[in-house]
Amino acid sequence: MLDQPAKGPIAQIEGLRVEFQTKDGPVVGVEDVSFEINAGETVCVVGESGSGKSVSSLSLMRLVEYGGGEIAGGRMLFDRSKGDRLDLATASADTMRAIRGNEIGMIFQEPMTALNPVFTVGRQLTEGLRLHKSMSRAQAEARALELMKQVRIPEAEKRLEQYPHELSGGMRQRVVIAMALACEPRLLIADEPTTALDVTIQAEILALMDRLKRETGTAVMFITHDMAVVAQMADRVVVMFRGNKVEEGTVEQIFENPQHAYTKALLAAVPKLGEMTGKQYPEPMKLLGTKDKEIVPIKGTNKTLLTVKNLTTRFPVTGGLLRRTVANVHAVEDLSFTINKGQTLSLVGESGCGKSTAGRSILRLVEPMRGEVDLDGKDIMALNARDLRTARLDMQMIFQDPFASLNPQMGLADQVAEPIHNFKTLKGADVTKRVEMLFDRVELPRSFMRRFPHELSGGQRQRVAIARALALNPKLIIADEAVSALDVSVQAQVLNLMMELQAEMELSFLFISHDMAVVERVSHHVGVMYLGRIVEMGPRSAVFENPQHPYTQALMKAVPIADPRRRKAEKDLEFKPIPSPIHPVSYTAEPSVYREVGDGHKILVTDSGY
Repeated sequence: MLDQPAKGPIAQIEGLRVEFQTKDGPVVGVEDVSFEINAGETVCVVGESGSGKSVSSLSLMRLVEYGGGEIAGGRMLFDRSKGDRLDLATASADTMRAIRGNEIGMIFQEPMTALNPVFTVGRQLTEGLRLHKSMSRAQAEARALELMKQVRIPEAEKRLEQYPHELSGGMRQRVVIAMALACEPRLLIADEPTTALDVTIQAEILALMDRLKRETGTAVMFITHDMAVVAQMADRVVVMFRGNKVEEGTVEQIFENPQHAYTKALLAAVPKLGEMTGKQYPEPMKLLGTKDKEIVPIKGTNKTLLTVKNLTTRFPVTGGLLRRTVANVHAVEDLSFTINKGQTLSLVGESGCGKSTAGRSILRLVEPMRGEVDLDGKDIMALNARDLRTARLDMQMIFQDPFASLNPQMGLADQVAEPIHNFKTLKGADVTKRVEMLFDRVELPRSFMRRFPHELSGGQRQRVAIARALALNPKLIIADEAVSALDVSVQAQVLNLMMELQAEMELSFLFISHDMAVVERVSHHVGVMYLGRIVEMGPRSAVFENPQHPYTQALMKAVPIADPRRRKAEKDLEFKPIPSPIHPVSYTAEPSVYREVGDGHKILVTDSGY
């Protein structure tokens, strides 16, 4: 443990006020916030998007000024490693440059925007080490490799030579975490660092951050909307709402005896693993303030809408002078399942297991190598480009990253109306009416129709993406991590919205997610994926209440529970390293063979490497 100066907290925020100048005058991002972070302590800042959590953290780094913000009041005292205290609000640009990345590390929410697309991962990891720690190139490279292994990136040596776009979302986030930890900062600010990660990797990264905090005495400011993560990580919790701190206390106080109405509503909206035990069908969540709504289980029908048989998708790996295919990434291997009309099948698993590729292959956004896809009697694989376009009237996708799936130069109303114009399903004033109705359905004010994507928070952008997917009244929606970036209360509203629409319009969902509590809430059936194959599949109650495959059991064990007295210990997390999905061209994959363990409950007997 480092010897910490005895004169109090490492970081102290006093009366912080941050303003943004807009066309309509100043907008207050943070009104009046004060809290402190001690050495070796994790302070979790929770609240919805737009509550000022991230603005507070960006102010500490003085990065808020690069986003049009201005620190209009307050002090931010930081205890430097040399023992002097500094008010970051008035520090010079040179001083801030020396502190950023070295004494204060930051893990950003969106890894793709935090990494430079034109430099290799290795170059970006070594840059800070050479700048702040004056390491030689060889020393920096050795440390970079050590960091990559510490955040459990498979084939670390190879990854150092790759570019960010060549890694999956979960891997990119791990690289960002490695970069933040590289210089062993005194204060680590983690802004939603595990939002894009799978349960298993999230559990390991949380354990890793916890261990580093204990070993080095680093102070951690952890910003999240995932209350289960808060219960796992926090020593103290600061609850923010509309730019103000509304409650602060120890993690036990906040969870067991919340005082503020907003904190109570936030905790009520958290889906908890095990809540659906004994219930056969999914049902909307009971939210505070919506007492009059009757909770109706969603049964769906017995009519099959989508049949997928032996779907296989591989990506070529080229090499040599002639860029010949030397190997294949086996992204999806021999996948078969059905979805009934008005029901939800969830695919769960770690990043890189092939869930998203499976979803894209069904829509033929990625061309599968072989397999059958039948949507309501239409053979999707046999369609030519024109017919495939028409078939997409019936199947839509909600993507994981709403910022990347929305056009930054188009107004939101035009983006939601675009599919209607493309397929000419409505004309004139009817289009505007439909768009207004969709904005109402996803609970966005109509004034937002004139806005652009960058003017919205992440949660609001995702609601626009959902409105756009619903514009054509599709039969099937593939939701790829559609709620992973949303706040708890917004997530609960969006899930309820999706379930209400499902009951009303007999929509079918292929729900791709790594959030087990959400999956338990919305699914009729669940398929657990590992290395491109479904290793266990069955009715939701069977898979969750009686997991049979060792991988499913490990996955269930890793899920954080929104109860600070039931924290996971690092020793509970026994994960085997994931084997590489890359095989030489000559490799022949075995077909997927299943053993029935119950009514519709099957587990894979082909060796999946787990």
